[in-house]
Amino acid sequence: MIPVVLAVALVPLMMTPSRLREQEEFDAAMGRIANSVVEFVQGISVVKAFGGSERAHRRFRTAADDFVGIFSRWVRGMSLVAAGMQLALSPPFVLLVVLIGGAALITSGGMAPADLLPFLLLGLGLTAPVAALGHGFDDMQAARRAVGRIKEVLQVPPLPEPAHPVAPQGHRVELRAVRFGYDADHEVLRGIDLVLEPGTVTAVAGPSGSGKSTLVQLLPRFFDPSHGAVVLGGVDLREIGSRELYRLVSFVFQDVRLLRASVADNIALSVPHAGRDDVVRAARLANIHDRILELPRGYDTVIGEEAGLSGGEAQRISLARALLADTPVLVLDEATSFADPQTEQAVRRALAALEGDRTILVIAHRLETVADADTVVMLENGSVVERGSPAELLARGGKFATFWRSHRSVAADDAVLRGEEPR
Repeated sequence: MIPVVLAVALVPLMMTPSRLREQEEFDAAMGRIANSVVEFVQGISVVKAFGGSERAHRRFRTAADDFVGIFSRWVRGMSLVAAGMQLALSPPFVLLVVLIGGAALITSGGMAPADLLPFLLLGLGLTAPVAALGHGFDDMQAARRAVGRIKEVLQVPPLPEPAHPVAPQGHRVELRAVRFGYDADHEVLRGIDLVLEPGTVTAVAGPSGSGKSTLVQLLPRFFDPSHGAVVLGGVDLREIGSRELYRLVSFVFQDVRLLRASVADNIALSVPHAGRDDVVRAARLANIHDRILELPRGYDTVIGEEAGLSGGEAQRISLARALLADTPVLVLDEATSFADPQTEQAVRRALAALEGDRTILVIAHRLETVADADTVVMLENGSVVERGSPAELLARGGKFATFWRSHRSVAADDAVLRGEEPR
């Protein structure tokens, strides 16, 4: 047992603070090199198209060199301890210890020579299982570090649920002096005051980085404002239970994520009990029904396994999902940004037919979407700089008019001023 005791006695030397720091650095370096590989592979088409392969490969080499340096330091720190454990459990060392102990017992008359043979066999058979336990210990340490990283994610506090949820009365949406920043040093939204009336379409326009997408994500309560309040039906969103909120608010974002499930299940995600007729109706309204019928098994086709969809098709599936939910508040982050002009017109007509008493908020990247809105809110640097109907804002000749004219012709401006559909 002396070799086993010696090997176990060396284990604490692998758990010193410096060794643990080196192990954390090793894990971080592994993560960086994995990220650089994934980034390079996923962006290979863009990298090649713009001649950036050398720069991308240089980043990978930098991550690899960094990993090699950290790995070398980690190995040097562990080498003496690991070598001592390997030596203590090596068959020659075990045989030597057993022979020395056995010879001492035999010469003192405490053991017959024939009795030494079982201990020699047992000693040789003992080393392999103990060495395997050592490798298992390494795996357990890696698992412990992985669990620690998972705990860090799980310990991020979720948005608090109200202790006594309040049901909103109606679906009028108000943003009252809303301020928000992803970190304390930089505010993305600065004092937003906005009212979305039922039965109207409000379009939010503005240059990139003005805070449009951040504004959208406050309404389904993906974040809470740092100051001010988002109010639905006279109730602060923080006082509405999440289940009730998502029965009232549906959303379609530009970056669509579909599940590896059937087309019908993807559309019925928010209404699992919906019948096939309801799913088909929503798909027709989103102008995706005919494309679904072309898939191998129609609405039962599993997305990602039996067929793939283009960006515009995936967006229309997401739009059908929102239309099936039939919530009184609908948030669209340019739900037709990937669509062709014919599809976009069909979807816009469907939304127009569905408006009724629905409150619709649209983040507009296309000016055709802006022209269909009842109210346009112009954002700049996280603040509202103008608001009004498209015709009013164009006639005013302010920042929205400048933004519009940078994308459209004078003929389109005249059409909007006359109340006609822009072409």
